[in-house]
Amino acid sequence: MVLVFYLFSIQAQAETIYYSIRQMGFDGEASLDLVGPKDYRNHKTVWIVFKAHGKNFSDEEDIYVDPLTYKPMFVERNFDLNIFGHGKTLEEYLPSKGEVIITKTEGDQITKQIIHKAGAVDNIYGFIFQYRREGSFKIGDVLDLTLPTKDFKISLVDREKLDINGKTYDTYYMQSQPGRYKIWFDASEHKWPLRITGSIGIINSVMTMKGHDE
Repeated sequence: MVLVFYLFSIQAQAETIYYSIRQMGFDGEASLDLVGPKDYRNHKTVWIVFKAHGKNFSDEEDIYVDPLTYKPMFVERNFDLNIFGHGKTLEEYLPSKGEVIITKTEGDQITKQIIHKAGAVDNIYGFIFQYRREGSFKIGDVLDLTLPTKDFKISLVDREKLDINGKTYDTYYMQSQPGRYKIWFDASEHKWPLRITGSIGIINSVMTMKGHDE
């Protein structure tokens, strides 16, 4: 297992992708950061960080995924979303028990919710990184996207052009059914997620790539 983790650690090379983001009619900035291997709560994980901020919202998620499958193991979230309040949550994914445990802290109030879900559960960002790493990118690909409260089929629908900041990209277009998520991947070898639309956290958002670091 140590050797397997080491091999996947090499592949989990750090990168940061920068986005403009629009949530609830407000513009802001976001970043999606594949930090790399990290020991967390006595587990070997790969650490992904999502940050978004704007005039009326801020959101930060530390996502710890399995190094082999990129399925979430833990997600820590700090949020301040105007009418939705502010606080933090810890999500613990326990596929062996068929549970997702969500602990929410708002001020002095702590609540716990247990979602019963058989099998492994996805995280949208973990899914994106995993598909970039291992996906076939063949038109007609249909995959399962299993979130804690809803199951989707997500398909690679087509190749199409996408205009971003005055530049035209050749892209792979992916869409879920039901139609909650849409993802446009750059058709280059990097497969950058150029645009992501859908429920990011609890808010519908449109994220458009502005740049990246490797």
